[in-house]
Amino acid sequence: MRFKEELREVPKKSGCYLMYNKDNIVIYVGKAKILFNRLHSYFNREHTGKTKKMVSEIDHFEYIVTNSETEAFILEINLIKKYDPKYNILLRDDKSYPYIELTDEKYPRLRVKRQINISKKSSHLFGPYPNVYAARRMVNLLNRLYPLRKCDTMPKKVCLYYHINECLGYCEHKDINCDIYLKEILSILNGNNKLLIDKINEKIKINSDSLNYEVCKELVDELGYIKTILNSEIVVELDDNLNRDIVNYYYDNSFISIVIFFIRGGKLVGNHYKIIPIIDEVKETLEYYIVNFYSKRNIVPRELIVPELLDNELLSEIINTKVINVFRGPKKKLFDMAYNNAKTQYEKEIQLIYNNEKLTTDANEELKSLLNMPSLHTIEAFDNSNLFGTYTVSGMVVFKDGMPSKKDYRKFKLTFDKNDDVAAMKEVIYRRYFRLLNEHLPLPELIVVDGGYNQITATKEVISSLYLDIKVIGVKKDSHHSPTAIVDGDNLTEIAINKNSNVFRLLSRIDEEVHRFTINYHRDIRSKGSISSLLDNIPGIGSKRKKELIKKYGSINKIKDASVYELSKIVPLKVAEDLKTYLNEENKK
Repeated sequence: MRFKEELREVPKKSGCYLMYNKDNIVIYVGKAKILFNRLHSYFNREHTGKTKKMVSEIDHFEYIVTNSETEAFILEINLIKKYDPKYNILLRDDKSYPYIELTDEKYPRLRVKRQINISKKSSHLFGPYPNVYAARRMVNLLNRLYPLRKCDTMPKKVCLYYHINECLGYCEHKDINCDIYLKEILSILNGNNKLLIDKINEKIKINSDSLNYEVCKELVDELGYIKTILNSEIVVELDDNLNRDIVNYYYDNSFISIVIFFIRGGKLVGNHYKIIPIIDEVKETLEYYIVNFYSKRNIVPRELIVPELLDNELLSEIINTKVINVFRGPKKKLFDMAYNNAKTQYEKEIQLIYNNEKLTTDANEELKSLLNMPSLHTIEAFDNSNLFGTYTVSGMVVFKDGMPSKKDYRKFKLTFDKNDDVAAMKEVIYRRYFRLLNEHLPLPELIVVDGGYNQITATKEVISSLYLDIKVIGVKKDSHHSPTAIVDGDNLTEIAINKNSNVFRLLSRIDEEVHRFTINYHRDIRSKGSISSLLDNIPGIGSKRKKELIKKYGSINKIKDASVYELSKIVPLKVAEDLKTYLNEENKK
């Protein structure tokens, strides 16, 4: 049995445990009510799926004893934030649902927000909205119906919105009271659909009487959209207006399907769905996912309905809301509907997950076998770009277990502008692996070079000079830029690739990804360089303002499309006017 002696010393108390791989990197953090039982379960029984793979990578473990399960839960969350373990990432949700915010200011604004500060209670928040397009459209519509403040920073004089009657000019008219508008907006956002439709019809009539037929047409289109949304809404009503969420799940084999229903104003307005692998027990996986879901980006509802197997008191203490179970009535019907949705989604997607996972795993294993490598976890691929001899750059993409790891991608702006691919390759390889050595970071098992024999040889020279033992290969391509053979960097021999093989698909994907990443970076550098040189000709734009303009717009065309008012938020009004005049004159040339 693995870790026999270490497991004997584990206490029968609550706490957190950290799993490390051979590179001393934390790959998983978990919590347990009884550490002894949980840690023994990893090494004393057979596992499947992601759990089996995770356990196979464990080199050693550590644990921290806590006074209670609540303390263990909080510590687990903090440790995950600190170490960012790769197997915990699988349990995260990457969605940030939008909310509509009505700011609590003297002259309030209406806007869509994704990142919400839960501790800040100074604004009215409505949501979440699973459909971001609907949220934005609702905000735009309400801003047209009600003359609220539109600007982030109060200007010194009225702007275009004032002249088209979509703002009351709060910057000049300080004594305006907009309470009547706020009451109606709050009523609409709380579900008063009749008021919204009546308001649109009123606006249509006013513009029709004024012969503003274009505005009428736009409002009619908006009215049709709103009616469509309302008619397609799942009409499930409860007998109160309490904001609540309903969580249920379905699991089989090594995956769990989770569904969250959003109940707002007594109506089911949307749902969230996620399927994730089970690393721990179902209970721990579900509890961690719920806490993670509500920890940062989502406003916690007044009531949370969850399955019976969860610890309601623990969740209530951590999330800071009422957590209950239901056994009968309309809430139970919604709870059961959430279960049916979770099961349906599971059956729909599980085969796709297994197929994709098998393809990537098989491809990685086939490549390892083809190259006679003992292990293959991380692949790093490089490509250089120096179109027309300008702005020589290099890009690096990383694939782990056959899948792209985009957080590990790197860009390199090289120190020379010569059309010399060999010198470029030597520089980027040296910079990359000298840094990894200095910072004691894990090294890849394989380097893929996009280039010929000279680039492969140059890469091997640098790797050897750093006393590293990393496999290097190149990819030979046909006239259609498709891989035909692997060039082994050890002896420069070619290994043919079958176009129907998983290896072919993996190498094609790596090649396309590194080329796309590098070219996009090169275009970005060139675009910013041309912007920078153009802005140098305009008085009043120094290095600081130039950086702000480049950061905001990124291209000449976007600066041209911006209004003087928009530009004046970054540079003074006179400079913004001079900039627009200069660009217009350049456009005429």
